[in-house]
Amino acid sequence: MKEHLTGLIAAPHTPMHQDGSLNLAVVDRQVQCLINNGIKAAFICGSTGEGISLSTNERMQVAEKWKAAVGDLLPILVHVGHHCLIEAKILAEHAEKQIAARAIAAIAPSYFKPKSIDDLVLFCAGVASAAPQTPFYYYHQPANSGVCFPMVDFLRIAADKIPNLAGLKYTHGDLVDFGRCLDFEGGRFNILIGQDENLLAALALGARGAIGSTYNFAAPLYQRIINAYEAGDMSAAQKEQSLARELAAVMGKFGDAPAMKAAMKIIGIDCGPCRLPWRSLSDREYHQLRAELERIGFFSYCSKVST
Repeated sequence: MKEHLTGLIAAPHTPMHQDGSLNLAVVDRQVQCLINNGIKAAFICGSTGEGISLSTNERMQVAEKWKAAVGDLLPILVHVGHHCLIEAKILAEHAEKQIAARAIAAIAPSYFKPKSIDDLVLFCAGVASAAPQTPFYYYHQPANSGVCFPMVDFLRIAADKIPNLAGLKYTHGDLVDFGRCLDFEGGRFNILIGQDENLLAALALGARGAIGSTYNFAAPLYQRIINAYEAGDMSAAQKEQSLARELAAVMGKFGDAPAMKAAMKIIGIDCGPCRLPWRSLSDREYHQLRAELERIGFFSYCSKVST
């Protein structure tokens, strides 16, 4: 198994034309922005990337474009979760054989949900088996999947049933369970916090890596949190985390994903609209968002884009 992922891992948006079709020419600018702002890896086709709203073929196109754009400069984690196990396995095999992905991840199916942890592990084992040489992460996000079991129990069962299990993308606010996952078998698994507003709390519990949406356009802020924490300056780290909470609150006020795509446009990388059923911001909402970002000091810590 490869060494644990650390640092900030961005979950990029999937760029689209106004008609909702893929606009993959934008990916090159996204990649350069992430590299310029110290991001360590990219988690593509997840929630932020609207992966569940893309067809299997589109998801493979996105993965191929990212691989071509990053070369060896940035590791790629590919979200392959799907309601259909067969489709998830197709995506997993593609990620391993065609993309040479650093890792794959899968969220739980959210319509016909697993009724027990054993059922969830069985589903994940099926997905992971299609890419046996690639580290597998379970994507724990109960707010979207509706599947919420203690992840420390998931690790206990999955540890012996998924040979390539590498860890979790933990996008949930149960920090007791999160900490127990970090502690499990002496830190055997790579537990990546998936809530940007809880980065500092996760670091204090022992986390060393994070996957987040706002890292696309506010990476310098989160780098400051990490740097202050590692320097032992908790007061400074808390101050920076407070700014991150305000940023998260503004994103939430304007609908999260549509607001985050708008934020990308604001910093200079237009990723286009969201795909239905998500609705993009109106012109009025866009200008209101920009005003709110100005109010909270966003432009003093937003990601810098090469011109």
